[in-house]
Amino acid sequence: MSMTEKHKKLEKNVTLLGVAAFATVTIGGIVEIAPLFWIDNTIEEVEGMRPYTPLEQAGRDIYVREGCHVCHSQMIRPFRDEVERYGHYSLAAESMYDHPFQWGSKRTGPDLARVGGRYSDEWHVQHLQNPQSVVPESVMPQYGFLAETPLSVHDMGANLTALSRVGVPYTDDMIENADADMKAQANPMADTTGLSERYGETVNLRDFDGKPQKLTEMDALIAYLQVLGTMVDVNAAAAQEELASEKGR
Repeated sequence: MSMTEKHKKLEKNVTLLGVAAFATVTIGGIVEIAPLFWIDNTIEEVEGMRPYTPLEQAGRDIYVREGCHVCHSQMIRPFRDEVERYGHYSLAAESMYDHPFQWGSKRTGPDLARVGGRYSDEWHVQHLQNPQSVVPESVMPQYGFLAETPLSVHDMGANLTALSRVGVPYTDDMIENADADMKAQANPMADTTGLSERYGETVNLRDFDGKPQKLTEMDALIAYLQVLGTMVDVNAAAAQEELASEKGR
């Protein structure tokens, strides 16, 4: 029987075709997935990447709670139009401590992967309170209540402990000082020496919502937004990832 006849027989037999397709997909899946079990870390660490501070993590929790990820993605694809609009394409290492990650594909609003430092704190406050005042065509709801809502986290240390159990490298010192660090980051009068030592020089230390007398959910959310895309030198990190990829081939 020729190969053509065998192929025709395979195509006409639903059961045989299904078994052959399943076998093909299974073999392909094993070839792709099996090597991962022998790799200690599938994401190359890059210089500058650090866990979120307690205040930034609290802001991220608010970001997820309010459904911001439904309209805003946090992954810039390596396409010319995206890079020109949003900045350097996203690196895997930039999401290594995100649980869950906020990549997404729906963009009612712009991608926020590199929004950190792009606008002032005052702009963010105005945008969250009344989005249409800065972007008239925006369909984003108003989040002014965040500025009036005190930031209340029952036990930030417990939150960091949970994250440490899924791989985020929070130390015992970070966990022990979580509540104090969360309050200190947005307090211009606080001693932030320990906070800077624990998280590095990329930490933004200032009042974020224009109300230094109290710590609000607005402070936390803006602290999170202002750090997005600012931790690493993306050009150097991309070169490092490419080199690691070439070595692994």
